[in-house]
Amino acid sequence: PSTSLMPKEGMVKLTHAMYGLHAFSALTGLVSAAFIVAAFLSGWPSIIAVVLNYMNQGQVRETYLESHFRWQLRTFWFALVWVVVATLLAFTVIGIPVAIVLVLGVGIWVLYRLVRGWSALSAERPMVF
Repeated sequence: PSTSLMPKEGMVKLTHAMYGLHAFSALTGLVSAAFIVAAFLSGWPSIIAVVLNYMNQGQVRETYLESHFRWQLRTFWFALVWVVVATLLAFTVIGIPVAIVLVLGVGIWVLYRLVRGWSALSAERPMVF
C-alpha cells in the first residue's frame, strides 16, 4: 500500500504513546522478577496499546504509521505465540531448558523490535519488514 498520505492530527503522538506503553510494560520485566516478555504480554500498558492500535487502524491507513501499527501488533502476537510454545515445552523435563532460552530470546527480540520501531517513528520513517 502507498504511504504517501500524511497522518491525521494526533496520530503520530498516539503511535509514540503506544510504543511508550509497550516499552513501559517490557521494562517492568527488567526491574522485577518477571521476564521481559511476560511483563510485555500481561502488563496493562501493553494491553491498552494493543486495544488503541486496533481502535485506530483506520486513522493511519495509507500513511507511514500503518507500518508501525502492524509492527507493534505483530510484535505482541508473535511474542504471545512463542510464549505459548515455551509453556508447552516446559511440560517436559527436556523442554524446560529450551523453554527458558526461548522466553529469554523472545524478551530480547521484543526489546529489539520496540527500539527499532520507536527509532524509525522518531525519524518519521515507515517500518520495513
